[in-house]
Amino acid sequence: MPPITFTLILLNILIYALGVATGPEIIRTFGLWPPGSGGPFHVWQLITYSFLHGSLLHLGFNMIAIWMFGSALEARWNELRYLLTYLLSVVVAAMTQIAISGYFLHSSSPVIGASGGVFGLLLAYALYFPRNVISLIFLPFIQIPARTFVIGYGVIELFMGVTNTTAGVAHFAHLGGLFGGWLGVQYFRGRGVFGKRPSA
Repeated sequence: MPPITFTLILLNILIYALGVATGPEIIRTFGLWPPGSGGPFHVWQLITYSFLHGSLLHLGFNMIAIWMFGSALEARWNELRYLLTYLLSVVVAAMTQIAISGYFLHSSSPVIGASGGVFGLLLAYALYFPRNVISLIFLPFIQIPARTFVIGYGVIELFMGVTNTTAGVAHFAHLGGLFGGWLGVQYFRGRGVFGKRPSA
């Protein structure tokens, strides 16, 4: 397993174990609290929320996704580019969740989980490996090209976010993660508003 991917997974596992040992106070301090949610907001929460998880299942799904998509991207990119793209996705996901859920949907719960970073990696994976097939964990016989998978997943997340479906899931953070991953790819390719550099 590439070193940054391994480190991210290890940190998430260790911090989850720390949270189990110390109780809910870790979420109050390091979870992402949107404006008006009743919790204290600190700037570090834009990153620290992504290392917290509510259950082993939540943790497991996200770590499997980091391993699946992150390993391929880290092998293709250099370590710094991979890490910066992941963290950018995490931060953009947090800001999107704050902007929409905090100000418009008046969320009262903290946001936790690595899903924003995962969705950023997923978007980047689909751009670099669009024809690679993704198999669903519970339905392995269903195989979907990465590009189609991302487009479909994004549409579903947008629908669920607008209709406020599946309470307790930060759909707009997921969408923000997709956007953050796209921004990271565009930046390092030197496209769009980021000027011109040799493409990769």
